[in-house]
Amino acid sequence: MALRRSIYKSPAQLRSMVEPGLITAAALDAVRALVAPGVTTQELDAVANDVIRSRGARSNFQLVRGYRHTICASVNEQVVHGIPSSRALEPGDILSIDAGAEYQGWNGDSAFTIVVPDPSRPELVAEREELSRVTEGSLWAGIAALASARNLAEVGAAIQDHIDGSGHGYGILRDYVGHGIGRKMHESPSVFNYRVADPGPEVRPGLALAIEPMVVIGDQETLVEDDGWTVSTVDGTAGSHWEHSVAVHEDGIWVFTSPDGGKAGLAPFGVTPVPVG
Repeated sequence: MALRRSIYKSPAQLRSMVEPGLITAAALDAVRALVAPGVTTQELDAVANDVIRSRGARSNFQLVRGYRHTICASVNEQVVHGIPSSRALEPGDILSIDAGAEYQGWNGDSAFTIVVPDPSRPELVAEREELSRVTEGSLWAGIAALASARNLAEVGAAIQDHIDGSGHGYGILRDYVGHGIGRKMHESPSVFNYRVADPGPEVRPGLALAIEPMVVIGDQETLVEDDGWTVSTVDGTAGSHWEHSVAVHEDGIWVFTSPDGGKAGLAPFGVTPVPVG
């Protein structure tokens, strides 16, 4: 009979996840610095790949069967899993970038959203920046909840409360959720971005998660485009995606994919991250 691997990791295993998290963060920082009108998503993919390889790691996205790219680049109505291409960014586009690195058998996974400046359409830019701001805020609300949660479902409740509390009526994707992370990029358990009846696993030291709210301006219903990957809104409204890889350990929580461990993002919630010892 096959043995089922525990979702909880040892302190040594959590320490092994620090470097892949930092490599992932560095790749995304390099991509963010290049975002501008006229830049193609293929060019963004190339720079992410260069950073990951220069640090002695490899793209874990390229380890997914059938996927050949380093990042996912999702533009406007595309929410997640957009394929890098010769598409050039245009002023006013909202862009979500997702990437991950595998280093010495351990994984990091993170995503951010950015709006390409467009002085000619300030209202559009403001609407999309607000979507991104609320989505990022919900990510940090979920991470902050993890610091004191007894069960994993409390994280999803905190994410939904933050989004609903914005008063915008945003939709939260139901078909795509966060996940455990470690030896594989996608592990158990599922991390919902909304309230669920099942309390889920106990939150205790050794839990490593990729928390990733995916939020849209309109209805949450999505479809998969003909390329077999790209997930877009049915109603054509814009989406935003933010993600971090996070650990619960004996002394607190730590965000692997944030260079400061999540200090700045968690400060508004009164939570201070503690490095993995």
